[in-house]
Amino acid sequence: MIRSMTGYGEAERESPAGRLRLEVKTVNHRYFNTSIKTPHGFDKFERDITEALKRYLSRGHISASMTLDRASSADESAPKVDIERAKQIQAALEHMSAELGVPGEVDLSLMARFSEVFRAPEQDRTAGVEPEVVQQLAEAAALSVQSFREAEGERLAADLEGRMAAMSDALDKIEERAPQRLISERDRLREAVKELAEQTEVDEDRLAREIAYLAEKWDINEELVRFRSHIELFREALTGDASEPVGKRLGFLIQEMHREANTIGSKANDAEISQASVALKQEVERVREQVENVE
Repeated sequence: MIRSMTGYGEAERESPAGRLRLEVKTVNHRYFNTSIKTPHGFDKFERDITEALKRYLSRGHISASMTLDRASSADESAPKVDIERAKQIQAALEHMSAELGVPGEVDLSLMARFSEVFRAPEQDRTAGVEPEVVQQLAEAAALSVQSFREAEGERLAADLEGRMAAMSDALDKIEERAPQRLISERDRLREAVKELAEQTEVDEDRLAREIAYLAEKWDINEELVRFRSHIELFREALTGDASEPVGKRLGFLIQEMHREANTIGSKANDAEISQASVALKQEVERVREQVENVE
């Protein structure tokens, strides 16, 4: 079983500070890369969140966003007035009015426009929140993401298996056609020799040597064997137990398949084999795009 690197998950936990919620989104990336956003004061838990996510998600760009919903009382949220700051602002306004000769009264409505006069009470929003609570929250969100990625992986595996079957069919066509092109080339050479020599007799030994040379030059048996071996290894990875990520291994196999497909195409010297080789490379490219999203 394989896992996709595209995933989404969320989890919630009650805490002394209020209800904590963690939302996690993942997309493909070569390595484990995180971007974590937390409420003010909760940045000290970012390492705990990262470590918890890493236990379940081995690769991908992971965006985690934590929010806090707390029931605030009037005492907790009531702003405090900075009297000293208010006096400084009042004196500055009265001085400016006197110096510039600008009429106007410095009253409460005017003073209330200065937000710096008011300050929120200093509070530790993380008071009573233990790292274990945050870790449990992150693990629950990670498990949710993992479940999503496994479901997406099943759909990817089904598509990739179809691609492997299409490649196998193309290889069968190439293998079937390969001997026939030698027979066609032998007949073409025989006719060419007849026309050039203006004779009906052809040196069959010399012709046989030329055909043997071409057979060796055009031989694609090794490429076919290696390509089929790559397909088998690919299928084994698709149906494994998912105990470890296989995305990089699949990427390597796709590189090798592309190499063999290019070699087969270069040795084709036959329209039908060339067409099958092109179809083969198209399937390889489609698989490469899908494999980029496999964990």
